Amino acid sequence: MYNILLNLSRNIFFYKKINLKDNFETRIYLMFMHFSILMIIFKNKGKKFNQNEYDNLFNNIEYNLRELGFGDVTVNKKMKELNKILYDILLKIKIQTNEIDNLNFQLVSKYFDVFKNPNEYNYKEFEGYFKSFYDFCYKLPLENMIKKAINFKY
Repeated sequence: MYNILLNLSRNIFFYKKINLKDNFETRIYLMFMHFSILMIIFKNKGKKFNQNEYDNLFNNIEYNLRELGFGDVTVNKKMKELNKILYDILLKIKIQTNEIDNLNFQLVSKYFDVFKNPNEYNYKEFEGYFKSFYDFCYKLPLENMIKKAINFKY
């Protein structure tokens, strides 16, 4: 699942069309946006998300932080911070029972400082991407939704 989320976060759309900064934090935030949507779909369909998938995501992030040269204290602090960010996104993304009405602009602009106005073109495109991602994934069977999410195109 980590590789699928990483691949989705590296979509050239975010960096060329939306003009997001191509850095570690942006990719993590995009991974968390995608991951939150997947978790919400599981909840909306009445299934519990697999804890092993969640643990695997954070283990891979921790591994990558260590590969970047961060020490134990910094990694532990960063992992706590990232866990809080994921839950912030998960709880505030604003998804209804079976659709995204609108993303929470305050939430999105908190993590992606390129957005200054909820009516600007780049933000509408960003929001449209995640609405389409939700719709695409919601239609997939839960058993292979995560694996098939890689096939999403916008």
